[in-house]
Amino acid sequence: MTPRVLFVSRERFRLPLDDAQRRKWDAVGELLDYRILAAAQPGSPLHSDRLELARPRPAFDGPAYYAQLPARIARALRAFRPDAAVVQGVHEASAFLLARGLARARTKLVLDVQGDWHEATRLYGSPARRLLNPANDALGVLALRRADAIRTISPFTSAVVRRAGREPDIEFPTFVDREAFIAPPRPLPERRRVLFVGVLERIKGFDVLAAAWPRVRQAIPDAELHVVGRGRLTPPDGATWTPTVDRDGVAAAMDAATVLCLPSRAEGFGRVVVEAMLRGRAVVGADAGSIPDLVEDDVNGLLVEPGSAASLATALERILGDRDLAERLGARARVTGEAAALTPTDYAARLAAVVAGLP
Repeated sequence: MTPRVLFVSRERFRLPLDDAQRRKWDAVGELLDYRILAAAQPGSPLHSDRLELARPRPAFDGPAYYAQLPARIARALRAFRPDAAVVQGVHEASAFLLARGLARARTKLVLDVQGDWHEATRLYGSPARRLLNPANDALGVLALRRADAIRTISPFTSAVVRRAGREPDIEFPTFVDREAFIAPPRPLPERRRVLFVGVLERIKGFDVLAAAWPRVRQAIPDAELHVVGRGRLTPPDGATWTPTVDRDGVAAAMDAATVLCLPSRAEGFGRVVVEAMLRGRAVVGADAGSIPDLVEDDVNGLLVEPGSAASLATALERILGDRDLAERLGARARVTGEAAALTPTDYAARLAAVVAGLP
């Protein structure tokens, strides 16, 4: 009998699913009978045969989502009667535990650890969120203790779980759309360009990049910076800013760049790192979180001191000023990217293995 599995996350979906999501979930559907509770992107329908999405709200979107989540999960437990739930994040897992009690269900909990939950109140949002540190940390302990199995996505996230006193049951990376990013290697552009892709927030170290960029431009006056993403921070003067772009647009931006820059203070896996590597681009990244799990200094990229604008500027000046270095690191980066990116079939098989191994 095909196992029934409920997936719960804060991920934002758009219906109908794009090609990458469709390939991923079609592969999962070959092995599991699944339903998804998640969030909707603006303008997306809220329901399909397998997805139930929460409506985005212009104000207090996060609090509203989590306030409604236990009731949404409880309804799904009663209606779908899943054998297991794969729940992404300790906050969502805490909501699941409450809902499981309300529904009097016996659904097993697979906690999907995508990052360091301690950072949710330390590196996101306003400084006032730090008042929630004790409650946030307690939720993490509760979720880890009550989980029937734990999946991690990188050596870094596995280490976070071990420090909290649990051993992960399985470790495999988050899904990367290999088909959309792998292509015959493209030569580096003539223009010396740095690309940043991500949210414009402190957790991604965007403030560090903004502080480093004037020094880079002083040393290399023709250097260009392309910023892709939204957030509360502002791109530095002279940067090209693209707030939103689809996967093809991201791939094209990588082809037009010399190097990807990811100076994150915390990173659970670094999907954009793998995407850039699949395009044959080296990465200048902070020596933090999971970035050093993928980036080997002076082999397929350069690692810099987290939070240091001076260290970041020096590395960017070095790679922009040495085309041979950028090409050598980019060639090795492609090898790393190909090894790190799972196919939809492999991804689905590993998920199914987690469910099959539940006690």
